[in-house]
Amino acid sequence: MNRKKFKILIIALGFTFFSSGHIVAQGMPVYDNTNFLALGQSLIESAKQTSELLKTARFLKEQKERIEKVNAVIKQLRTVREIVENNQSLYETVRSDLRAIISSPYISPEEVDRISESFNSLMENALEDLDFMQQLLTSDMLNMDDAQRLDVLESQRMRSREVIREIGLKKQRYEILIEFRRIKEEINRRQAQY
Repeated sequence: MNRKKFKILIIALGFTFFSSGHIVAQGMPVYDNTNFLALGQSLIESAKQTSELLKTARFLKEQKERIEKVNAVIKQLRTVREIVENNQSLYETVRSDLRAIISSPYISPEEVDRISESFNSLMENALEDLDFMQQLLTSDMLNMDDAQRLDVLESQRMRSREVIREIGLKKQRYEILIEFRRIKEEINRRQAQY
């Protein structure tokens, strides 16, 4: 029986030993060189792709700056075109409408001088603005960047719009005056006939 108990004891100790979860096997680590080479190759590829992405990012940044410069120039050109068109419209308005106002029989000779002088002063201001704009665009004496130049051109454009509006108001005022005097003369003629 002793033997039987001894066998049971060994089996019980064996179960307790092996069932504790601390079974550790030591041996030589195994390295797979193909995995190591594949990892190295993938790192090299990642580095190449990263450098290409950086080059692409630099290129896109340069293109963005170029596009912004072109946009600034286009804005300046549009502003200049509108200023020139406004001044052309101003010139045409003064040339045709001033002639019609001055040649009206309801405007006295003293008023002709005053009307001509007010329209001429507006035209002189517009021409001075055009000269200033030309100097602003052609010379670099003012040492301005594109944004500052565009701000000045925008103010010039607003000023040219204001001058056109002012000329339109003056023209309208003189046309109303002429119409009033014409109606007054008709009324006076009718009263004389009765």
